[in-house]
Amino acid sequence: MKKYDLKINGKEYNVDVKDFSATNAKVEVNGKSYDVEIKYQENEAPVIIPKITRKAAPVAIQQAAPTPAPAAGGNSVNAPMPGLILKLLVKAGDAVAVGQKLAIMEAMKMENDINTQFAGTVAVVNVREGDNVQENQSLIVIS
Repeated sequence: MKKYDLKINGKEYNVDVKDFSATNAKVEVNGKSYDVEIKYQENEAPVIIPKITRKAAPVAIQQAAPTPAPAAGGNSVNAPMPGLILKLLVKAGDAVAVGQKLAIMEAMKMENDINTQFAGTVAVVNVREGDNVQENQSLIVIS
């Protein structure tokens, strides 16, 4: 939570406050853990410190268009994780080689290249730029 370097009566202490509430605290002093009870004077009211917990923000899920089944003998290049298609670099009919970059996807605030493990011709592109995709969703089919 917070770390302090304190000097009390000429002696130095490294204090790490792990948890703190109106009635107790968990601290570590020079590497040793302590549970500390907090008492107040009669005329002094405890200061209530609210505990803030972060809840996951609601995620609007865009309904993806149904993914067409791969063509007979086709190989599907799937999304490695949920994300947003930023750029498509191929279209149906394009010849592709193993390792070629097919698309750029944003996931976890990073741009990720989507490369193919298959050589052949792009049979179907199942997504458009700006589409949100789910993990393992078929993006491109190569025959």
